[in-house]
Amino acid sequence: MKTNVNVDDSRSLEAGEGAPLAGFCAPRFQGMQDAFLKNLSERGEVGAAVCVYLDGEKVVDLWGGYVDEARTTPWQEDTIVCMMSVTKGMLALCVHTLVEEGKLDLEEKVAAYWPEFAQAGKGGISVRQLVSHLAGLIYPDLAPAQSLLHWDVMVDALARQKPEWEPGTQGAYHSSTYGHLLGELVRRVSGKTFPQILAERITGPLGMDYHVGMSEEQQRRVADVIVNPDSVTASSVARLETKLGRAWRVRPTPPEGHYYNWKPVREAEIGSSNGHGNARAVARLYAALARGGEIDGVRVLREDTIRGIRQEQWRGVCGMTDRTFGMGVGLFLNAPTYFPIGPNPNSFGHPGAGGAVGFADPDARISFSYCANFMCSGAALGERCDALIQSLYACLDSVPPVNAR
Repeated sequence: MKTNVNVDDSRSLEAGEGAPLAGFCAPRFQGMQDAFLKNLSERGEVGAAVCVYLDGEKVVDLWGGYVDEARTTPWQEDTIVCMMSVTKGMLALCVHTLVEEGKLDLEEKVAAYWPEFAQAGKGGISVRQLVSHLAGLIYPDLAPAQSLLHWDVMVDALARQKPEWEPGTQGAYHSSTYGHLLGELVRRVSGKTFPQILAERITGPLGMDYHVGMSEEQQRRVADVIVNPDSVTASSVARLETKLGRAWRVRPTPPEGHYYNWKPVREAEIGSSNGHGNARAVARLYAALARGGEIDGVRVLREDTIRGIRQEQWRGVCGMTDRTFGMGVGLFLNAPTYFPIGPNPNSFGHPGAGGAVGFADPDARISFSYCANFMCSGAALGERCDALIQSLYACLDSVPPVNAR
């Protein structure tokens, strides 16, 4: 039985200081609703959504607040928002579907599929290394400034780019280059774009409201990104003298407004950062991954593939961000400081700048996703997302499941 929460519920409105709240929350997870309301009333949340699946069943699906900084338009059930680097996880999973199909081999050299990639000493880089952020191709230095939206220009520049260090020797988050590197690999072996593969193999079969390159109709439902001046990532990207600034110098400058809210960016294929969706969509995908790759009769990946994704490829200080991460084959592993996703070490997923996240916990058979329009402070998931994750596991621990009583 689920407890409905409506926007005209007096308790919710009072607790949220006037912020609308809607959705549902199973009684066992009431603490998550309380944490969500506290985010709205005390932690500066503007608009957000959170969703949880337990063993394939959706048990929390809440949304609230506003889509705009002026707080005039309520966040709706079908509101979507840029979840930034959560997109990279989607791209990695698409690559794994191609591995399962036999179009790609993780141990094969990238240049076997993309011959031009072998330039500048990159002939020995394997698909596994590229997917796992071990290629050392963290800077698109040979691409002109503001050229991110020009696919062929970016791909040609990366094919000619020299790695920063010997590939395979140091892990470093490929913040700006991942989308073009893996996206071109997808094109070479499938003849299709990453958004096409994503729609055919993942979002379409699962019925996910998640898009890379949006239509006009989809853009009418988008909440604008609100940049937080205390975001470590956003402030670093804005300064060319930083490593993230050097990596993102290819990002175009819109004539007005913020980059992420610019129509050409919303319509482009940027596999590193411009996937738009909501918590409900992303949690459904990770719900499948949390229970062996299948949900409601739809299989996303084989169970052995998922175990392979979770195999640690590196753990330590990231050569791009100087943050300590654990990395599987394209997805992040649980790490206490910068990717704290519950108490179980086998949890894995992908964050996005500003606090968006999707993850699977195969031990608890839980999936979790959160998205918001106001970027978080700091360099990790932020206090609002952290509060929801902590409340989720507190709910799991405090009330035993019905079948355990």
